[in-house]
Amino acid sequence: MDASQYKDYVLTMLFVKYISDKYAGKEGLITIPEGASFEDMVALKGQKDIGDKINKQIIRPIFKENTGLEGEVELVDFNDDDKLGSDKEKVDLLSNLISIFENPALNFKNNRAEDDDILGDAYEFLMRHFATESGKSKGQFYTPAEVSRVLAQIIGVNEASTSDFSVYDPTCGSGSLLLKVAGEADKHITLYGQEKDNSVKSLAVMNMWMHGYEDATIKKGNTIAKPEHKEKDGKLKRFDRVVANPPFSIKNWSQGITPLEDEFKRFKGFGVPPEKNGDFAFLLHIIASLKNTGKGAVILPHGVLFRGNAEATIRENLIRRKLIKGIIGLPANLFYGTGIPACIVVIDKQNAKDQEELPPEKQGIFMMDASKGFIKDGNKNRLREQDIHKIVDVFNAQKNTPKYARFVPLAQIEANEFNLNIPRYIDTQDDEDIQDLDAHLNGGIPNRDINNLKDYWEVYPSIKTQLFEECRPEYSSLKTDINQIKEAITDHEEFKKYQAQMDSLFVNWRQSVTPILKEINIDTAPKKLIHEIAEDLLTEYTGKALVDRYDMYQHLMDYWLDVMKDDTYMIIEDGWVAKLKIVKETKREVVYDCELVPKYLVVNRYFPEDRDAIQEMEAAQEVKENELLSVFEEHSGEESIFDDPNINKPSKGEIESKLSEYQELAMSAYFPESFNLYKKDQERLEDLQSEQKEIESSDDYGLYLEKLTNSKGKLVKGNLQERVLELKSIILKSDLPTNLKDMVEPLKKSGFEKLNWQKGIQDPRFNELDVLYNYLSLSSQQSQLSREINKKRALLVEEIDKKKSQKGEYFNEILVLENMLTLLEEISDLKSQIQLGKYELEKKTLMKYKELTKEDVQVLVIDDKWMSTIFHSIEAEIDEISQRLSGRIKTLAERYEKTLGNIDEKVQELEEEVNGHLLKMGLTWG
Repeated sequence: MDASQYKDYVLTMLFVKYISDKYAGKEGLITIPEGASFEDMVALKGQKDIGDKINKQIIRPIFKENTGLEGEVELVDFNDDDKLGSDKEKVDLLSNLISIFENPALNFKNNRAEDDDILGDAYEFLMRHFATESGKSKGQFYTPAEVSRVLAQIIGVNEASTSDFSVYDPTCGSGSLLLKVAGEADKHITLYGQEKDNSVKSLAVMNMWMHGYEDATIKKGNTIAKPEHKEKDGKLKRFDRVVANPPFSIKNWSQGITPLEDEFKRFKGFGVPPEKNGDFAFLLHIIASLKNTGKGAVILPHGVLFRGNAEATIRENLIRRKLIKGIIGLPANLFYGTGIPACIVVIDKQNAKDQEELPPEKQGIFMMDASKGFIKDGNKNRLREQDIHKIVDVFNAQKNTPKYARFVPLAQIEANEFNLNIPRYIDTQDDEDIQDLDAHLNGGIPNRDINNLKDYWEVYPSIKTQLFEECRPEYSSLKTDINQIKEAITDHEEFKKYQAQMDSLFVNWRQSVTPILKEINIDTAPKKLIHEIAEDLLTEYTGKALVDRYDMYQHLMDYWLDVMKDDTYMIIEDGWVAKLKIVKETKREVVYDCELVPKYLVVNRYFPEDRDAIQEMEAAQEVKENELLSVFEEHSGEESIFDDPNINKPSKGEIESKLSEYQELAMSAYFPESFNLYKKDQERLEDLQSEQKEIESSDDYGLYLEKLTNSKGKLVKGNLQERVLELKSIILKSDLPTNLKDMVEPLKKSGFEKLNWQKGIQDPRFNELDVLYNYLSLSSQQSQLSREINKKRALLVEEIDKKKSQKGEYFNEILVLENMLTLLEEISDLKSQIQLGKYELEKKTLMKYKELTKEDVQVLVIDDKWMSTIFHSIEAEIDEISQRLSGRIKTLAERYEKTLGNIDEKVQELEEEVNGHLLKMGLTWG
């Protein structure tokens, strides 16, 4: 199925799930008929006619019951064999789709639509992941939420005083841009939209209903060919505000109309856009759709700012009429379906009237280059929170900002032949880092470069004099060692004073917002909460030297989006409580944790001694492991202890094997007679083991021994002894001659193999006893011989230990290996202690959760989690100030450290040295 069709099924299912969670079984904005909820849809899984029943029992009843939905939404056919397959294929596909929406994470019962554009976010996700497949390279693409927020905040929708205040989007898509604008208004306003794609128009209608804008009027159709929003007299309806993100550079824009005969006179007085480029067609439609005091903002490709011919004429007419209030250049690659850079053109009819009353030098356009403010997000770019805020602040204040924004007088634009290409008016290039030839020749750092750091010297005037002294007019030398620059800065009292001032700003902010955060409850609106505390942070850092308040703001907003927002929703839903839940469950263990108050917070506040003790043991373990690795690396390689290249980290067994090898080499070298006796016993033991293996591979094994193995297939001495007693009992009860019975009478459970057993009696029972005797006898001899071998080896090792403190062959290797085994043992002991410590700490921590009060949770969350994290982020930003200053000074010092004279002297010195060597060799250099 094409992705553009697939999204219709997913989003319709999401809509049903959302409204069922919110309204099923209760009165509200949307009525869910009995038998038509998502739970009723779940009951259809696996049924042969699932598609037909979803259509008839779920979808159609919901839309029929709610006036304003029926007829406005194109119903998706869940019984379409062409798209969904037939029979079992369709049943499985729909059943699986329903199962996905049963995920507990998709529970919208407590969700607030005013805070989340659920359908819009889902639509954006689908468009982002399926844009290539759906083939919508230039036609239909979603306006990223960040760009929508910029448009919403620069058109003054907060001026709405009544619900009749109207906002219109002529290419509304999923309706998310309209909803972003509505979200900026202080009251419920009236929304209008038109969308060419019927399925996307249906999505917009559903989106409006989910957000409480069921009164929004969303029409279907081509806005340019047939605008549907008209007055009773047939004229275009006009609105207070218009926003739009029309398709870029559409080629067939004029289909269905004759522009010069347009009944709405949208092109009159401006000109007709070129046939193969409809960007200005949408802009002119927007202008025609605005009231005389209306404002609009439209996203267009950069080409509208400078393209010639017909578009140049339209642009000149717009500028002369002063309809363009401002232009905001955006980063490239923001939009789905296209990577070209775009701009926001702001239309303000009231501003056009006001400018007519101003002197010529006050007439013009406010231009902004915001193209450098973004973050990479996968293969796209995205505006950060700080970028959005800065754009909105600067534009709304119409504040001239170097290398970012300025008011451009009309006369300058006219001098540029009405070309609005932003780089003509705003130079965003960084100042060139000029190389000073005089300094390279004669030394010293140019005072010009030092004075360019004036922002720092205004804060640290004494640091400048401490670091530099004048060496000649207009040039200075570095008084501090080049490698000590950063320390000279950070150790200075002025830097410490500045650092303390910055810390106090955060403390002030924390003290002001903590009471607000403590009041989070079921009535809290997260959007308003973060707006309030974020604006306080911006205010706190406004006008402070060396810091960008928007950078500080971004740290808070990043943390809000990553963690704090979810925490806030949890508190709204559950209150200030720390709920433990299972995060891992195996046969061996069950692990608990808490999302709002993770265990590390409880440990850090209530059990720091236990934590520190464990960390000390872990540090000690790491030291021991590094020491072990160091010893191993020192003694690895050819002709070393560990000469096997396949061993990266030796095991205990490998070390013990090597120790045994070197001990035996030493025994052979220093105690040859005793060692030879020890080796003979070892050889005898190997012979006994071979004899025993012969029995295990003989026919007798299958006849007599195999039945005596344990569950793992191993012969057990106890089983053999029991069988001996069993055979004794059988023989004593048999009719065998007395002399044979007398032979078995002395048999006991143990020691059978030590008897002087008479072999060769022709009887099956005695044949089996012979085999058992042999096996047990060999086992007994091996045990006895092993004890003797171990005893002899222990004595030899003891003798080696006495001598190893002396210098001698093999002793160093033995000491190294013994040290490694000691380290391994110490590491093992530490691991056991760490494991026990963690176990005890885990028990204490879980018990502590039961004792936590509301006040305890607030301290853990607000102070230990939120504020601590935000502070460390902001602290890192402050630390970066000293990094930038010291880095620049070091660059300048290194650049002019060696003069041309120094280089000449060095060359001469080297030349003399070479000539001296040549002279010694009997050569001369002419």
